[in-house]
Amino acid sequence: MLRILLLEDDKSLNRGISLKLQKEGYEVLSAFGVTEAEEVFRTNQIDLIISDITMNDGNGLDFAKEVRKKSDVHILFLTALDQEVDIVNGYDVGADDYITKPFSLMVLISKVNAIMRRIESRQNGSEETGELYAEDICMQSVQMKVYKGGEELNLSKKEIQLLHYFLEHPGQIISKEQILEAVWGLDGQFVDDNIVPVTISRLKKRLSSKEEGEYIKNVRGLGYLWTTKVSKK
Repeated sequence: MLRILLLEDDKSLNRGISLKLQKEGYEVLSAFGVTEAEEVFRTNQIDLIISDITMNDGNGLDFAKEVRKKSDVHILFLTALDQEVDIVNGYDVGADDYITKPFSLMVLISKVNAIMRRIESRQNGSEETGELYAEDICMQSVQMKVYKGGEELNLSKKEIQLLHYFLEHPGQIISKEQILEAVWGLDGQFVDDNIVPVTISRLKKRLSSKEEGEYIKNVRGLGYLWTTKVSKK
């Protein structure tokens, strides 16, 4: 049974989410503060962390940052902080997804199920195991690591997922809606409207421009285009 750590200091909300997740077939370990969450994570095998950000004894971003130093566990933030900078900060510390309150419980469950399907696919060995190459960029698909010129790039999880999607569709014009569905899940209606251009802009800076042009080109009114050839090994 896949196991979820739920870090939420609102006891009523924590209980409601836990009951719903348990009905979906997941084991849920609840924590009501950062200190308690750290102990639960240290002593249990966790597949997914669902975390609030602002709590009495700490900050969910700091907790996630510490978790990322030693684990690739999936992280989903569930918080009232809904400004663009808050969302970007969430993805920067390694979040897989970010939901703002008030939220739809159905949407939360859909996102959790999507994450868990990816986890089960990886455990069953059904995910792609090859490497993707675009000039001096190399992506290891399983490890989700990116190298440029032989040096590993420090990208957020969403930046890596976005790059992976582009490398899987080179030379194709990809709309913002397609990116939202592929990288953020569902149809994107619950994601901040600026998150795609902001994340693409940050990814461009991390990759840096080539002498003859950019890797990712904006196609006005249509979407985005990966400009170089991609090979698989």
